[in-house]
Amino acid sequence: MTVPPPAGQPHRLWHSIKAVAWALLGVRKGSEYERDFAQLQPLQVIAVGLVAVFVLVLGLIALVRWVS
Repeated sequence: MTVPPPAGQPHRLWHSIKAVAWALLGVRKGSEYERDFAQLQPLQVIAVGLVAVFVLVLGLIALVRWVS
């Protein structure tokens, strides 16, 4: 069993980004999901998720403008 890192370390943000990216793709092992659920704060995941969706929408708008 791994011990969660102390709060405030920079790699926690990276871990949140990876968890949200895998969730958006819909591909994740059950054990990895449980580990993320135990280690990450819900507010972190919500914030990273909102930013990811915002970037995705901006990317799609840019793609449509570039194609047309």
